[in-house]
Amino acid sequence: MPDNAQTRSSINRFTDNQRWARLIPIAMIVYIISFMDRTNISYAFAGIGHEFQVGKAQQGFAGGIFFLGYMLFQIPGGWLAEHWSARKFVAIMIVCWGAMAFLCGFVHSFDQLVIVRFFLGVAEGGIWPAVLVLISHWFPVQERARAYAFWMANLAISSIITQPLSGWIVSVSDWRTLFMIEGLLPFIIALPLWLIFIRDRPREAPWCTPRERDYIESSIAQDRLHEPLPGPFRDIFTNGTIWKLVGVYFLIQVGFYGLNMWLPTLLKSLTKQGFGTVGLIAALPYLTAIVFLFLNGWAADRNRRYSRHVFYATATAAIALVISVFVAKTSVVLSIVFICLAIGGALAYDGPFWAAASRVLPVALAGGALGFINALGNLGGYFGPFLGGYLQDRTGSFTATAMLFAGALLLSGLLVLTIRLRERPAAKVEPGLTPGLPPGGRIS
Repeated sequence: MPDNAQTRSSINRFTDNQRWARLIPIAMIVYIISFMDRTNISYAFAGIGHEFQVGKAQQGFAGGIFFLGYMLFQIPGGWLAEHWSARKFVAIMIVCWGAMAFLCGFVHSFDQLVIVRFFLGVAEGGIWPAVLVLISHWFPVQERARAYAFWMANLAISSIITQPLSGWIVSVSDWRTLFMIEGLLPFIIALPLWLIFIRDRPREAPWCTPRERDYIESSIAQDRLHEPLPGPFRDIFTNGTIWKLVGVYFLIQVGFYGLNMWLPTLLKSLTKQGFGTVGLIAALPYLTAIVFLFLNGWAADRNRRYSRHVFYATATAAIALVISVFVAKTSVVLSIVFICLAIGGALAYDGPFWAAASRVLPVALAGGALGFINALGNLGGYFGPFLGGYLQDRTGSFTATAMLFAGALLLSGLLVLTIRLRERPAAKVEPGLTPGLPPGGRIS
C-alpha cells in the first residue's frame, strides 16, 4: 500500500472529507431516530399517569425499563459487528425497534407498556456498539475522539428535534399518537438511508477513493502494531480498567438519563407553560450540548488527556445542576441557563470517554468490550428515571432528585481520574497528518 508523505498529505487535504461527509451523518440520522423513540416517553408521562393511574415512580420505571432490555444485545451486537457485519446487523435492529416503538401507541394497560418498552430496549441494544465498531473500521486512532464526538452529537441533535416535536404532538393530540407517529420514522427514514449509504469497510464503499482507502487501512494497520496480543474473551470480565469504565458510564447515565427523562416535567413546573412551549425551551440545553461536545472532543484529541476531559464535563454538569435548583426561586431564566450548562456537561464527556475506552483492549476484543461497558453502564438509564420519580413522589419537589443526579455525575468524574489507560508509543508523524501521541505519551 502506498504510504509516502506526499500521497498521505494529499489524502488528508483532498479526500479525507468523504467518510466524514457520507458515513458519520447517516449513522447520526439513524441514532437520532433511535434516541427519539427511547426518550419521547418523557412527554407521555403525564398522559400515562392519568390513563393508567400510576405515580411518578412508576412512570420513571416505564421510562427506565428500556435499559434492562437494552443491555442484552450489547456484547452480541459489538461481536457481530466486528465478526459479521455492522451494516446487516443494524438494518435488522432498525426493523425490530421500529415495530416496538409503534406498538407503544396501542397498549391497553401499564403492564403492556412496560413489556413493549422492554423489547424496544432489546431491539435498540446492539446499535450503539455496532456503530462504535463501524467507526473504528473507518477512522484511525488520532481521529477517533473527533469521530465519536461528531457522531455522538446525535444525542443532542435528537433532543433538539424530539423536544419541540414531541411537545407539539402531545399538545395537539395525545401520547398514543406521539408513539405511533415517531414509531414510523425508522421505516420511512432510518432503514433506507442506512442500506443505501453504509458499508462495513473502506474497500466495500464505491465512493471511497483508492488513495483514501489506502490511507485509512495503512493508518489503522499502524495503530494495531501497538496492540497487545489478544487474550481469551473472558479477559473482558476480569479487566479492572473495564470495570472502572463501567462504573463511570453507569453513574453518568444515572445523571444524564434521569435529567433527560424528567426535563419536560421540570421545565413545565418552572415555567408554568404547556408542553408545546416546554418543548421549545427544552431544545435549548441540547444546542448548548452540541457546542460542548465538539469543543471537548477537539481539545481531547489535541492533548490526549481523555480522562481529564471526561472529568471537566461531568463536574461542570454537576455544579450547574445544583446551582439551577437554588436559583430557580429567584430567576427562572437563570435556572434554565444553568440547566443548559448541566445538559451540555452531561453529554460533552462522550467523545473522550469512548475514544479512551476503544483503546483499552486489543482490536479482537474491542467490540465485545465496548458492548460490555455500554450494556452494564446503561443500567444507569434505568435507575436514574426511576429514582428521580421516587424522590419526587416522596418529597414533592425536584430538589432531592437534582442532588441525586448531580452527585452521580460528580462521582463519575472523580472515578475516571483513577483510571490509567495503557501507554502507547507515538505513531510516526508525516507532513500533513494529524499528530499522534507525544513520545512516551500517556492517555489520561
